[in-house]
Amino acid sequence: MTLDVLPGIQEVQDAVPRVQPHLHRTPLVASRTLSELTGFDIWLKCENLQKTGSFKPRGALNRLATLTPEQRNAGVITISAGNNAQGMAFAAHVMGVHAVLVMPENAVASKVAATRGYGAEVVLHGDVHAAFERLEQLHRERGLTLIHPFDDSMLIAGHGTLGLELCDQLDNIDAVVCGVGGGGLSAGLGVALSDRDIALHAVEPTGAATMTAALEASEPVHLDEVSTIADGLAPPFVGRLNLEAAQRFVSGVHVVTDDEIRGAMRLLIERTKYLVEPAGAAALAALLSRRSPLAPASRVVVVLSGGNVDLHRLADFLD
Repeated sequence: MTLDVLPGIQEVQDAVPRVQPHLHRTPLVASRTLSELTGFDIWLKCENLQKTGSFKPRGALNRLATLTPEQRNAGVITISAGNNAQGMAFAAHVMGVHAVLVMPENAVASKVAATRGYGAEVVLHGDVHAAFERLEQLHRERGLTLIHPFDDSMLIAGHGTLGLELCDQLDNIDAVVCGVGGGGLSAGLGVALSDRDIALHAVEPTGAATMTAALEASEPVHLDEVSTIADGLAPPFVGRLNLEAAQRFVSGVHVVTDDEIRGAMRLLIERTKYLVEPAGAAALAALLSRRSPLAPASRVVVVLSGGNVDLHRLADFLD
């Protein structure tokens, strides 16, 4: 299958045996408190407890497993603010592939350290726009295999294994809510849930509403500036495949403020004892702030997509 075509349910199913042996089957837990606060039957899919602290290794493992021998020998390069870097570094370590990760200079120090800890080569360069330019330069100069951080069919198929897993854990799901940055997770979930009667809702921060802009323009829109505490939801654009998936499978895209994200983070710590990063708390923030049009008492799975919090900023996040 070519990498510029949206995968189907078969590609997601094919990804399961490649991904499953290396990852946790993360908990799916009910929350009476969050259900009472939102008016829905809330279940939390805890990808914050996944290997590397986020859902990202799902796509990375599937993508690296489908490399040709020549591509594996060349090594791979991609870009990330943090979670994708850790996921790709982990997958590269598992697969025995050299990985180069380009990260903005303001990337969270703990995420940079964790990426290096898995044995990857980290290149810190400029802001997110400059980092993308550096990515292209190194790709050309060193002959590395370029893996797009979200606009890649095998990456999307790997992320879709999350959708199959949560459906295997719980029956009668009415809706799944997740954060959206570049759109890889929402695309994977959309494909995985496409043959089921389950609504998919995506949530993004007001300071990085790239999917909203793309849907309005019917094409990816590059934002000149993004500003949000949710660094995992702050790529300056969404991918073409990811936009196509949103147009086909996503029932609604909702926008939340940083203050609403902070409130969701605080509530998760207080009531569930889960430490979730801003990007991982955005989905719950939308439900708490009544952003989604779901019917009362709907059974809703909220994807806690990551737990890699910058501890130096935690007090600010919870203030």
